[in-house]
Amino acid sequence: MSRFLTLSVRNVVFDLFYTLVATIFYVVALPLLLFFAFKKKYRDSIPARFFGIKNPPFQPHDIWFHVCSLGEAKAIAPLLEKLGNQRIAISVITHTGYEAASKYAAQVRYLPYEMWLWFWIERPKTVVVLEAEFWYLLFRLARIRGARIIALNARISDRSFPKYYRMRWFYRILLSQCDRIFCQSSEDMVRFIALGAKNVEVVGNIKLAQKIEASKQYVKPEGMIIVAASTHEGEEEGIIRGFIAYREHNPFAKLLVVPRHPERFAKVGELIAKTAPMMRTSRWSESQSLESDIVLIDAMGELNNLYAISDIAILGGAFAPIGGHNPLEPAHFGCKIITGEQMFLQRELFKYVSHVQFVSLDKVSEALIHAEDLPPSQVNETIDLQKVLDYLTENKNGKTKSV
Repeated sequence: MSRFLTLSVRNVVFDLFYTLVATIFYVVALPLLLFFAFKKKYRDSIPARFFGIKNPPFQPHDIWFHVCSLGEAKAIAPLLEKLGNQRIAISVITHTGYEAASKYAAQVRYLPYEMWLWFWIERPKTVVVLEAEFWYLLFRLARIRGARIIALNARISDRSFPKYYRMRWFYRILLSQCDRIFCQSSEDMVRFIALGAKNVEVVGNIKLAQKIEASKQYVKPEGMIIVAASTHEGEEEGIIRGFIAYREHNPFAKLLVVPRHPERFAKVGELIAKTAPMMRTSRWSESQSLESDIVLIDAMGELNNLYAISDIAILGGAFAPIGGHNPLEPAHFGCKIITGEQMFLQRELFKYVSHVQFVSLDKVSEALIHAEDLPPSQVNETIDLQKVLDYLTENKNGKTKSV
């Protein structure tokens, strides 16, 4: 009994110390938060997360999913389809995540900054945290207030693990709150165990269960169609220059440029005009045409529609140290995939996709030529979510509810 009381006191002291540190960071960051709150990208998320504006606690629910952004919000769709009789709540970090989650029959909120969780979390039943969203007070307070904590699609990248391991004393405390960790790969499982986690098992990447389809059907223009998808700062210029060099080999090819973040549309438009003045260029929002040599797709939600008519996908986010983006969508539509070598956050997904070229920006033109001789990319793996569904719908007595 005395040992239990000692551990409880230590936990409470650490909780309060962690909250104090989080509060200090909040006060120091307050001027920046106020500044960014007026920017379009953060106009909804910062007031909600850091000031509680239009972000009330959840009403009673059965399962609470916490996701970060667009990709994770989309990844839970197959689970939600099977959990139709459950009351669902979803918390997010980003505006794109909020928009995607709002399409489900669920309560949707921004996850408040950690120190506000003391006042925001009420009595959850089951909390499912996706990928690497390891917020200490989210885990701790949900557990104290009666919830089961499940880490789903959990991962630790090659790049991140040394940092995690240096802080393993902290992650041992955090991960001890988890009832179950469903991770993406055996490598992830080994890393979680090294951090002191228990009840870890491999189920694969739940993104393999996503239903991938186009929402609109466009007529494919003549010639080789190349889509530069989800590009980031520092990537577009190299891709455009590679495309210009490739056009000497294939003068009828066309490039569709789709920046990852909408606030960069104008800047990328200027970059295209500056880098390729000799080519016909246009903006999708103005022409709704794909007939120019280079088209800036300055609209959201079009990627799958463009993959469906493209021959090659140059997948961004990996030519810069971003970590890469999901290759399953272009592979589903048979696009030949070219991406960068810094795809460390998506390494597990790339294992399931065939005929991918990993190159640096200065090799894009060569990769485009080589792609002509490659078969279309394809996804070579599936996943069974039943084990996850059974665990999600178990009550605390180990009995499974009907799904």
